[in-house]
Amino acid sequence: MAQFAGAWRIGLSAPASIADAAQDLLEAVCGNVSAFETEPDGPWTVEAYSARKPDRTAVETRLALVAAAARLAEVPNCDITWIAPTDWVAETKAAFPPVRWGRFWIHGSHHRAPAPAATIPLAIDATVAFGTGEHPTTQGCLRSIEWLHRRHPVRHVLDLGCGSGILAIAAAQIWRPKGRVMAADLDPDAVRVTRAHCAANGVAGRIRAVCSDGLQSRGVGRHRHYDLILANILARPLVGLAKPLARSLAPGGMAVLSGILKHQAASVTAAYRLQGLALTRRFQFGPWPTLIFRRPSHFQQK
Repeated sequence: MAQFAGAWRIGLSAPASIADAAQDLLEAVCGNVSAFETEPDGPWTVEAYSARKPDRTAVETRLALVAAAARLAEVPNCDITWIAPTDWVAETKAAFPPVRWGRFWIHGSHHRAPAPAATIPLAIDATVAFGTGEHPTTQGCLRSIEWLHRRHPVRHVLDLGCGSGILAIAAAQIWRPKGRVMAADLDPDAVRVTRAHCAANGVAGRIRAVCSDGLQSRGVGRHRHYDLILANILARPLVGLAKPLARSLAPGGMAVLSGILKHQAASVTAAYRLQGLALTRRFQFGPWPTLIFRRPSHFQQK
């Protein structure tokens, strides 16, 4: 049975000056958007997927307004195509070899060979949820977890926007046996996938996966204090979460923020510094920075 039921793809190539605006535009239409730089200092590819056929006229009208506001000579061409159903999970598994990132050995469940010595194996299958360890934002978070493990004691972790659960599982494994992790995502499919991955990795007893819109769920707890919060999402929601996320950190707690493009790092940093957090480390993988913030031991919410 096909794992992917088919979808409409909206794609466009946009100059860097309107990449953010184009991403916001497609996010408002579909909610499932990705953007990446085609070449250094070159145009950006922005694409989105929707189960419903997009209204081409509405999309092109909004795009024309964005182009006019940026005083572009031409409106970027918008391509809307139907992606046929396919068993993409099986195809992706075949193309997903094990990868080592620092101490972490990430592999699909179909890979039976033993993990290399001194590594922490993470069994993560390519599924409907984001996070197989190959994207630079995930790599930045895994690098941050490894860096923090050598420097910062952790008992309580929140993986916000957990996707496949890879970061929650990595945290539970590296801070075992005492580490306890809350994994939260707005998408019920992501929560389901995370629970399955937790069971496959033998950490289901130390990770609780729940549906939550940001920090709103009572299970996540707006006033619970975490030693570490991992948030690999997007710049705009990260800025919006600055105040509640800072409040949810324990004194001396750390926040790892990713899913940010290089030119967005300044606005994210400003939002969290405004809440009294200090930027302590930054990892950069291509155009994707990962930022690590610390809540002071004597913290006053702003």
